[in-house]
Amino acid sequence: MIDFPAGNGVTSKLLKNIGAVPLALDLFPEYFEIEDINCIRANIMKGLPLDNKSADAFICQEGIEHFSDQFTALKEFNRVLEKNATLLITTPNYSNIRSKLSYFLSESERYNTLMPPNELDSIWMSKQEITSDIYFGHIFLIGIQKLRVLAKLAGFRIKKVHSSMINTNSLILFPFFYPFIFFSNWITYKKNLKKNTDYDMETKQKVYKEIFKLAISPKILTAGSLIVEFEKEVDYEDVSKNLKSKHKNFGLT
Repeated sequence: MIDFPAGNGVTSKLLKNIGAVPLALDLFPEYFEIEDINCIRANIMKGLPLDNKSADAFICQEGIEHFSDQFTALKEFNRVLEKNATLLITTPNYSNIRSKLSYFLSESERYNTLMPPNELDSIWMSKQEITSDIYFGHIFLIGIQKLRVLAKLAGFRIKKVHSSMINTNSLILFPFFYPFIFFSNWITYKKNLKKNTDYDMETKQKVYKEIFKLAISPKILTAGSLIVEFEKEVDYEDVSKNLKSKHKNFGLT
């Protein structure tokens, strides 16, 4: 089971304690604190030092919000996982109501508390004597919809969205904002069922209904973190076989 980024090793230790065989990877393994587990240096943007389809499970805990190219990361996860393998991603919930309101007010992760991402606060680690790579902070926060589509295009499907601790502010705001969230997404859902003529109705209903349910999910709208369990459906190279371009083919008028 791959643990990346492994951080200080808490998750790797828990995995080992329950009988799993963790493979710990991190951009800065110097901060890994578990003595009986080796942590290997790895930069997701340069590729993981692992063979194709060499793992049956992958945990990316509080990592994807730090990756500058999340689609490349998900493709790399797909490469190292067997078919039907599990990918578990946890990340701060950029889809809860507090986060939506915070972005609306200041494009910040937490309004009245944190500045928007910037070059002073958002560089979490830069140790040029160790590596030229930079560990970014929460510059690349991601919500459930973007995470879903990038994962889908990389060959994964959402198997389950797990519960997490409730964000108190989101819970307080929920009764005031939920009616607007529900009806706005319902109208958009219905409009696009009619508008998109490139796919049959069954396909559109399947995809758009999943998106709609995620958008109006009280669990997602009030959770402090996103904990999403994915399953590898296909290899990344096979994803494009079922995609259709929105534009005309080259050379056609």
